[in-house]
Amino acid sequence: MDLSSKLAERTVFVTGADGFVGSHLVDTLVEYDANVHVFVRATSSGELNNIRHHSENVTVHRGDLRDKHSVERALSALEGHSDSLIFHLAAQAHVGESWERPYETVDSNVVGTLNLLQSVVDLDLDIAKFDTAGTSEEYGNVRDEVRDHHDFVDDGRVLLSERSPVNPTSIYATSKLAADFLTMNYYDAYDVPTVTTRMFNNYGPRQNPRYITGTIISQALKRDHVELGNLTPKRDMCYVEDGVRGHLHVALGGNPGEQYVYGYGENISMQEWTDTILRVGTEEGYWGDPEIVQDEDRYRPGDSDVEELLVGHEKLTKETGWEPEVGWEEGIRRTIEWYAEHEHRWIGRVDWR
Repeated sequence: MDLSSKLAERTVFVTGADGFVGSHLVDTLVEYDANVHVFVRATSSGELNNIRHHSENVTVHRGDLRDKHSVERALSALEGHSDSLIFHLAAQAHVGESWERPYETVDSNVVGTLNLLQSVVDLDLDIAKFDTAGTSEEYGNVRDEVRDHHDFVDDGRVLLSERSPVNPTSIYATSKLAADFLTMNYYDAYDVPTVTTRMFNNYGPRQNPRYITGTIISQALKRDHVELGNLTPKRDMCYVEDGVRGHLHVALGGNPGEQYVYGYGENISMQEWTDTILRVGTEEGYWGDPEIVQDEDRYRPGDSDVEELLVGHEKLTKETGWEPEVGWEEGIRRTIEWYAEHEHRWIGRVDWR
């Protein structure tokens, strides 16, 4: 897909634009000369950490997704742009923090999505696509009573697609599933051209160091051991630039009212992921041989951990040509390099000091 010709001078609205995936999406949109509008949470300092370098190339709207008035005021910038795109990436996106901040998680992820969708209707916006970013966590673990509705690969691993049953096991996952359904409700009721995307576990530069990849790298850079929780779950790790291309392919080539899932297409245990990160970092000279220490305090509560996630992205690939391009070791190298060169961007956000 020729992203350049489809995005040049096109009006695009991005929530969560200063976040991890959102900032990489803004990078791509600015590169392709889109007319970029970003919605970021209002702060007293007014600082933008991840997209400050684009301050001359984007229109910034400050507000709070939980405040319908500020959402509608920002979206009014799309009036008169019939081919505009909306990417809804803002969320409280950390599984562990959803247990610590349950009300904020539901408020941000559910009410925030509702405010966006209702504002599109109230303003009578004629948009080309509204993409709500979901999560692979919505699938949870396979329940015996619906096991026959799942697909499995030859070695017995569950293969998750748009057709797979959902079983959210955290407040975060439940809130994102609710946002997905709300998004589809507005397609069914008001013909808003919505899509939902479930990108499997993303990683890369700028990610919050409390996520697994960042916590491994940040600890290895600063001390001789790495404290982690449960290392048996398997995850389908997708590099952020591939994830951004996935969002763009869905928005530009996907069908309204449908869902698209995508990721690397292979999974790896968190033990193997940790070993790979530490090996690559050692080979690149970033650290010596950090010890891995498991800490029960880092486990998810009760039986809420998801055992394995593996995506089948055939639908997106068939309809739009999207495929992952960045291999795990290359993605890990890029991520380590960013953490090593930008300590001031993450050191105050770690949870291991």
